[in-house]
Amino acid sequence: MAAEETKVSDRGMVTIPAELRRQLDIEPGDKLRWTLNDEDNLSVEIVHQQEGVFDDFEPVDAGETNAVEAEDEFGGE
Repeated sequence: MAAEETKVSDRGMVTIPAELRRQLDIEPGDKLRWTLNDEDNLSVEIVHQQEGVFDDFEPVDAGETNAVEAEDEFGGE
């Protein structure tokens, strides 16, 4: 694949070219980790958002609670 270029906006924002987003499976919510390497070279790592992290958790019935009483019990002011 040929090199891609994007322009940095006045607010420091850049757009990831669509073809790169598709090839690297970059989706909304994913993060990019920027690292400055030797000689002012910049590398970017994709941190994919993890979905379904809590899918295996079972809901627990906590019963009725009174937030004011709970705060008083645990030292709230």
